[in-house]
Order: sequence, then structure tokens, then C-alpha cells
Amino acid sequence: MSTFTIFLALIIIVAFLLVVVIMVQNPKGGGLSSSFGGGGQQMGGVKKTTDFLDKSTWTLATLLLVLILLSNVTIMDAPASAASGVFESDEPVNTEAPATQAPAAQPVETDSAQ
Repeated sequence: MSTFTIFLALIIIVAFLLVVVIMVQNPKGGGLSSSFGGGGQQMGGVKKTTDFLDKSTWTLATLLLVLILLSNVTIMDAPASAASGVFESDEPVNTEAPATQAPAAQPVETDSAQ
């Protein structure tokens, strides 16, 4: 398993956790939600939970950014042969000129006396 594969798996897990944490948060009440009758959602709530979700959002977002940058570094540090091995083959390239066209087929003579 390559390091890029490990980073890719970690990026997917962190992205999923980030989506979950963002979806759990209560809206703050600003912007469009208050203008469409969402003002009642601001009441109540626990301050500790909001702080934890806010800190976890920033932590997961930072971790996601770091993982993406590190995965990019692992791609750049990979040997050139491994990175471009898919596109290159060991078979020699045909550098000869294409064959000339075959002479036109001679028309078949038919006996019209039949």
C-alpha cells in the first residue's frame, strides 16, 4: 500500500467527519435563515456543545488541508518512472515511414458473350 493511498483514505475519513460535524451544528441565525422565519431556532442550546463543534470544525478543516498538501508532496516525491509508468511502455516506437499504398486492383475481365 503506497503512502498516497494511505493519505487518500485519511482524506476521505476526515472529509466525512467534517460533513457530519457541520450538519450537526445549529444555525447561528444570521443571513437568510432569519429572514425566512428561522429566528425561533436561535433560542436555547448549550454553549459547551457549540464550542466543541466549532473547535472540531476548525480542527478537521485544518487537518484536511494538511493531509491534502502532504498527499501532494508524496505524489511529487514519487520516482518519475513510477508516476509515468502507466503512460510509457517498454516496447520500441516504430519510427519507419508508413508503407506505400498497394497498386490499384486490376479490373476483372468478364466474358460478355455468356
